[in-house]
This record gives sequence, structure tokens and C-alpha cells, in this order.
Amino acid sequence: MKHQAYRPILITDASRSQHDQLTSRQRRYVAMMGVRVACVIVGAILVGMRAPLLWLWLPLVALGMIVVPWLAVLLANDRPPKEQHRLIGRSARRRQEAPTMSLTAEERPHKVIDAEP
Repeated sequence: MKHQAYRPILITDASRSQHDQLTSRQRRYVAMMGVRVACVIVGAILVGMRAPLLWLWLPLVALGMIVVPWLAVLLANDRPPKEQHRLIGRSARRRQEAPTMSLTAEERPHKVIDAEP
């Protein structure tokens, strides 16, 4: 039986760390740029060999050279959305927690101060 590296069990709904998110986005970007380099190389080989149906292959390779970098940048800058509790400012949070004054005077709880001992 192979010895597996210790991996803790995730028991919360905590999001991934910033470092893990950045690392995965960097890997995705490098992989997509690798695809772009492959498109450039394939295009150069096709032109050098004067391949049949060159009129079909060159636009496809050119499309890959143009669209893949654009998508790579978009995906590299993509982050998970911020959680709702971080988007609400402190003052807005206080306003939400404040009790509503929609109750009538009779319904509101009130203090009774008795002056006599």
C-alpha cells in the first residue's frame, strides 16, 4: 500500500488562501500561453511546408494566437467573488443591526422608573 501525503480534511466552508488562488491562476496562464506558443510553431511549420489547405489552417492558428492570450489574461485576473459580509461597510452593518422603530409606543418595551423605595 502506497504512503499518501497527509492532507487535512476540510471541515469548514472557508475559501482557499490568496496564495493558493494566485498559484492556480498563474499555472492556468502559463498553460494557456503554452497553447499560444504551440499555435505560433504550428503556423510556422505549416507555412514552411506549404501544407495543403493552408487557407483553412492559417486562420484557425491565427485565431488561436489572438483569442488564447486574451482569454489567458481574463482567466488569470479572475478571482472568486468577495463574500457578502466583506462588501457591507461598517456603518451599513450597524444600520442593519439597529432595532427598527416601526413599533408603536405601546408595543415598544419601556423602562419603568419608580422613585419611591
